[in-house]
Amino acid sequence: MQAEKIRVLVAKPGLDGHDRGAKVVAAALRDAGMEIIYTGLRQTPEMIVEAALQEDVDVIALSILSGAHMTHFPKVLELMKERGMEKDVLLTGGGIIPAEDMEALAAMGAGRMFGPGTRTSEIVEYIKEWYASRNSDSE
Repeated sequence: MQAEKIRVLVAKPGLDGHDRGAKVVAAALRDAGMEIIYTGLRQTPEMIVEAALQEDVDVIALSILSGAHMTHFPKVLELMKERGMEKDVLLTGGGIIPAEDMEALAAMGAGRMFGPGTRTSEIVEYIKEWYASRNSDSE
């Protein structure tokens, strides 16, 4: 029997048009055996959460380089809570996010954030460890 793949939605919210990093991370996650749904550029938080619901993903990964992370992450978290997803779906991401904002986002319920220069293997390991711990809790 084949192991279940971790399903990850990679999204670029807002007006940020720089998606090279998101595509590199998406490729690394795919190469690590995860199933990737890439939403493309200029997604609203509503579009992202709706796609995550429709695709039944385990992880939402936002890439934000525009400086709007303190707008988009909290809004996605709010929508996830409205839909009852906050316990089952990890919200993680990266971009140009100061350490104090990473801490504030974690306090709100977001997962780990990744800055420029992070090795993709570190992101892969984080998601795999989160997924394994989530599934061991439900057994």
